[in-house]
Amino acid sequence: MTLDYASLDQLRQTHPAWRLLASPHAALVASFLQRVFIAPNLRVIAQADLAEALEDELFGLRERLTDRAGARAGESPFPKPALDYLNDWAAGDKGWLRKFYAQGSDEPQFDLTPATERAIGWLASLSQRQFVGTESRLLTLFDLLKQMSEGSQTDAEARLNELQKRRDAIDAEMERVRHGDMALLDDTALKDRFQQFMQIARELLSDFREVEQNFQSLDRRVRERIALWDGSKGLLLADIMGERDAISQSDQGRSFRAFWDFLMSSSRQDELTQLLAHVLSLDPVAELKPDQRIKRVHYDWLEAGEHTQRTVAQLSQQLRRFLDDKAWLENRRIMDLLRSIEARALGLRDTPPPGEVMTVADSAAEIDLPMERPLHQPSVKPAIAATVLVADDEDGSAASSASLQALYAQVVVDPTRLSRHVRRSLVDRAQVTLAELCATQPLQQGLAELVGYLQLSDPGFKTVIDETISEIISWQPEAGMDNNNSAGVLHKRARLPRVIFVK
Repeated sequence: MTLDYASLDQLRQTHPAWRLLASPHAALVASFLQRVFIAPNLRVIAQADLAEALEDELFGLRERLTDRAGARAGESPFPKPALDYLNDWAAGDKGWLRKFYAQGSDEPQFDLTPATERAIGWLASLSQRQFVGTESRLLTLFDLLKQMSEGSQTDAEARLNELQKRRDAIDAEMERVRHGDMALLDDTALKDRFQQFMQIARELLSDFREVEQNFQSLDRRVRERIALWDGSKGLLLADIMGERDAISQSDQGRSFRAFWDFLMSSSRQDELTQLLAHVLSLDPVAELKPDQRIKRVHYDWLEAGEHTQRTVAQLSQQLRRFLDDKAWLENRRIMDLLRSIEARALGLRDTPPPGEVMTVADSAAEIDLPMERPLHQPSVKPAIAATVLVADDEDGSAASSASLQALYAQVVVDPTRLSRHVRRSLVDRAQVTLAELCATQPLQQGLAELVGYLQLSDPGFKTVIDETISEIISWQPEAGMDNNNSAGVLHKRARLPRVIFVK
């Protein structure tokens, strides 16, 4: 997004986070929602509980602000009831809360929107920090760059060299530890890394709301289409499942699935619990007075992820309900038609219409007598003579030898070897021709190998044919491949359009 005047002006008018920061009640909204939603990591709160908590908050603010400002009797800084404020914050012109009805409940529920959580996080970042660490973030960036570089490295030799360097470094560190030389992090480094961990942990919890909002938007669109759809079920399901697959297969969906699979491992949960307990027991970390909920932050991640998974499950239930309703309506329509036919028939029973009412073709039964059926005819079994083949005499020995040589001189081309040769040639270039491939690695199996190149199909490259340019590819047949050139004095050549392999 470009930060020009038009884009920022539209963002100021439409984005809920900007409207929250510009609101005269921003202090009340941000402080209250941070205390009831973000601090305890609550995803959904019932309307009665949230209204009661806001009423207590407003009561304390009214007393404190009235005494401080010395206002006249009857004046209040927040005159409306708590429920009116909640409905106002969930209205479309604000968008700070999401009001909905949970399945199986008739009481409204409230949830925080991702835009509001982002605005509250930005307000929290404005406060002055006692300690600002930069080393851990630099190391994180460096580690991310190394992971991207090594993960995209296609050269096996370079990757082996990097792994060998890492192994040598680990061996050297193990040797130093054996001699009592252990490098420990000082207090500053521990504080720096712990603050970085706290920031990423909070951002991860806010990311879950954004992922969940995407699935909620999809669920809302599904309900609207089902309510207005009058076509076939197949077209609607194909459209809906296509959108769901698009979200699941997007970068955000694949990253969330990988995170969820990693966190669902019981061994990973135990490891996180032990690591958090050890880190929080360190004196430098205890000096920062961290929130005690950080001890169970991984369980908060699980709870937030489970809430997102439930949203996806509701989408599946909505599709199943649509199918059941459609089937019930179709069955009811069939029964209505049958009843109308019965009622019409009963009405015409006493006064049948004149003339021919209905005709049935081929009303007579087809009878096949047993003697008219053809008898069984057994199949003829071929007689195989058990004769022993005898080798030819001296007059037919040459012909027999030639036949055996032609039998064993079959050529089998390995397409995997050819594809590997093409991919290896495309490592440092964008394209390579078939003539260049045959020049670097001559044909070993003659014309059969040349045809094998033309039939290659590999996801790593594609084949382009330029019919305006002809190339000549030559090779020397090996001994035994061609009986006419047993002396091996000639080269075979093939003229064909230029074949280009492109990444």
